[in-house]
Amino acid sequence: MSYLDRAGKRIRESTFTEDWQEANKKLRERLDARDNRVLEIVRKGEQMGFEPWVDFFLEDYSKPPMRADKTHAANMRASKHLKAAFQGYKLADLTADGIELYLRKRLRDRVRVRTTAGFIERGELKPATVHQELRVLRRMLNVAVRKKLLPSNPCAGVEFPVAVKGLFRPHYLTWSEQRKLEIHAPEYMRNIVRIITETGLRVYKELMPMKKQNLDLENAVVWIPDSKTPNGIAEVPLTPIAVEAFRDQLRLSPCSPYLFPSDENPSGHQKTLKTVWQATLRRAKVPYFRIYDLRSTYATRLSAGGVADEWVTQLLRQGDAKVFKKYSQMKLQMKQRGSNQDESAGERAEP
Repeated sequence: MSYLDRAGKRIRESTFTEDWQEANKKLRERLDARDNRVLEIVRKGEQMGFEPWVDFFLEDYSKPPMRADKTHAANMRASKHLKAAFQGYKLADLTADGIELYLRKRLRDRVRVRTTAGFIERGELKPATVHQELRVLRRMLNVAVRKKLLPSNPCAGVEFPVAVKGLFRPHYLTWSEQRKLEIHAPEYMRNIVRIITETGLRVYKELMPMKKQNLDLENAVVWIPDSKTPNGIAEVPLTPIAVEAFRDQLRLSPCSPYLFPSDENPSGHQKTLKTVWQATLRRAKVPYFRIYDLRSTYATRLSAGGVADEWVTQLLRQGDAKVFKKYSQMKLQMKQRGSNQDESAGERAEP
């Protein structure tokens, strides 16, 4: 095929087909890309293979300090399945329909467990597991769009084949629920709940490895030297409740440089709260929700209190204001509960 670019230069290239209709379709796509000013992007995407791009993403955009270790591990797991499914593809070959077909196939796959006798198959994959692979693919292709290898992300046109209940809907911790948790939690767990709901610290990346030397209770600030994102490295202001919780935690850990020490972990500090968190929720008779949602509660309380979204984003130390949207959605839940409480109070007041 032969055509003129926007500068008037004639370009000749192969259509890689012997079918006349396919060749004309390819030419029309080239002309559309030229008119939409994405011709060079389309041509670059046709040259870049999907597998080399995944390797590039994992090396330069997935490892610490760009991302946390847990995020990199999740990206590695997902990339194995993505590379197997799209082996031999170019970036420009990825389409929304092709990605949806991949998701439907993955939802029919079964969990494979390695044993001494070989692999055994169990139940079907959970939709949340497959959805995680879609999110990893979307991240990879977003970087390709920023690098001008793709004109747009084909994941934007993908509809997940099944409904995933409760996925990525943060839970707002009411004051009554927080009171129940504090009553039934161990002392250090009670301090964690208070600190996160008052500061929005990330529990595993920022709070658990925190050293006492980073605390300045006299000036009511704490220094975060390492975080999930570059914006997370900053001084965080402390409320009086947070200061008191930090002071109590210092009392509980007098002989360690860490606020949350652990003799069982080589790092010297606690790495997981899964067991104690589930036990605390069970004793308090509060339905399960992720401990990370305490950070969401902090953001929602700020927003509901009238703090501007831009300031909430800065206090969360987020690099992208779009992330705040999932937190602000919980304000509706707060308003509904407040409205129900007002109606109940009115009914009780009637003679």
